[in-house]
Amino acid sequence: MSDNFSHQKYLVRRKILKLFGASFHIYDPDGNVAFYSKMKAFKLKEDIRIYTGEDMQEEVLTIKARSILDFSAAYDVVDPTTNEKVGVLKRKGLKSILKDEWIFMDADDREIGLIKEDSTFLALFRRFLTSLVPQTYNGFIGDTQVCTFKQNFNPFVVKITLDFSRDTQNLLDRRLGIAAAVLLCAVEGKQ
Repeated sequence: MSDNFSHQKYLVRRKILKLFGASFHIYDPDGNVAFYSKMKAFKLKEDIRIYTGEDMQEEVLTIKARSILDFSAAYDVVDPTTNEKVGVLKRKGLKSILKDEWIFMDADDREIGLIKEDSTFLALFRRFLTSLVPQTYNGFIGDTQVCTFKQNFNPFVVKITLDFSRDTQNLLDRRLGIAAAVLLCAVEGKQ
């Protein structure tokens, strides 16, 4: 596994002015590119790849939707170097209408935790009045908070700061957390 997965904080930034598909830069705390992610265009099922750099020479994660246009979509996160399934990220369909929620699942599809949007009031405010209020999500394994995904305010560029500093026991595989941050930028950014 790449040493780039060992940081406490990351900044995920969606690349602007991209005509087809989507791409994301994932920066380490020093502002260096830790990963580069590319979402394939014109796919019925989301297919996102994460590489160690923009040269796309070394692929370190794949994120693939299991089905087409599913409101409760499940995304398999796989380490392509070993073909090991790292886990699954699953959107809570109807519950996400009011307040976004995702499920962390292990490699055997067992629920191990949740990602929840910060507040129902702010979620409704964002959906019905303005999208200019940044989103914050908290990630939990069981009852223990392990990470925070905080959208930075910028009406033109989607940026999410991912903070693992609360995960002092390393309960969450960093690869699954980074995949979740990219998905939040890609999928939730389409709303």
